[in-house]
Amino acid sequence: ISADLRLDPTRQGLLLSSFFWSYAFMQVPVGWCADRLNLRWLYAGAFVIWSVAQGMCGLATGLGMLIAFRIALGIGESIYLPGGTKIVSLLFSSTERGLPCGLFDFGTRIGLVMGGVLVPWLLVPYGWRGTFMLVGFLALLWLPPWLAVAPRGLSGQSSPPAASSALSSAPRRRTITFNRNLLGICLGFFCFDYYWYLLVTWLPNYLVTVRHLSILRAGIYAALPFFVFGASEPIGGWLADRLIRFGWNETRTRKGMVTVAFLTGLLLIPAARVETPTAAILLIVGGSLVGLATGNMIVILQACAPHHEVGIWTGFENFAGNVGGILAPLLTGLLIEKTGSYFPGFVLGALVLVTGLLAYWFVVGELTPPEETPS
Repeated sequence: ISADLRLDPTRQGLLLSSFFWSYAFMQVPVGWCADRLNLRWLYAGAFVIWSVAQGMCGLATGLGMLIAFRIALGIGESIYLPGGTKIVSLLFSSTERGLPCGLFDFGTRIGLVMGGVLVPWLLVPYGWRGTFMLVGFLALLWLPPWLAVAPRGLSGQSSPPAASSALSSAPRRRTITFNRNLLGICLGFFCFDYYWYLLVTWLPNYLVTVRHLSILRAGIYAALPFFVFGASEPIGGWLADRLIRFGWNETRTRKGMVTVAFLTGLLLIPAARVETPTAAILLIVGGSLVGLATGNMIVILQACAPHHEVGIWTGFENFAGNVGGILAPLLTGLLIEKTGSYFPGFVLGALVLVTGLLAYWFVVGELTPPEETPS
């Protein structure tokens, strides 16, 4: 794409970040809808937008058109985290959510793994235009199974923890509940997503331009960190669930799992300095154990949010995260162009991630929802 459209690193960063403009700013409206509308149909409609926009990227004739289609892509994908988090909160109790939260997010990472392996093979015979159209339009085959298995009445109020069940009968507030927990969750998720989208947007290019791998080999090796990231998500959620059922304090357990996971992100710093591609890939794979935090971060939000505001709180959280998604490719592209090296961008990404621990430990308090009283 860069060769066909003559994109320098700064314009590449602009293109890579354009998806996040709409994806981020749609989070709160979509979260509001997730709390009020039937998620079976909300998910289906958003997925149609996503698939069509993805396919249309193959018809783009310039940077502006490609950015427009990627903005539409972000609108379609915006249902993912607010909707998925709301569905888990509807179907599972508070002490059982770590594993399902990790599993549903695991699907997105496995999609990246499959894409990293399959897309380079499609690029050879079909080019980037044909690949966009195949991936986008064929994805519509997902709709019939979704409509067949999704419950028809997939809407309502999430299941509250037993300790706060009395609060769940209180009349719903018409205003959004803002407190320090929501602020801390948003700050922590901003740092997490900055790191994640740094990997998603720049890792394949790094392996080709710096480590001198072919496009096919880069696709395969880039899939390894994404696989580890995804596979560690349900493991982190399951492990925390088990420890809590054994009597461990839920707040310390889930925050502790987030801490261990975030610290592995520091491995990205030496990854940019080692000499061999193998050593770099192994360090990046180790840094992908950050995925251990994902299910626990989602449960932290579910535990802190009022039970009828899980969707919109997730919208605020994912909006903050995707501000990081906007900044990560842009700042990394600028740093590459100014310094000629990926090292400053990798250092910044790792340090931003670790900074997120301050938010989870010193801003987010105990994992209990705010008192829900009539307004």
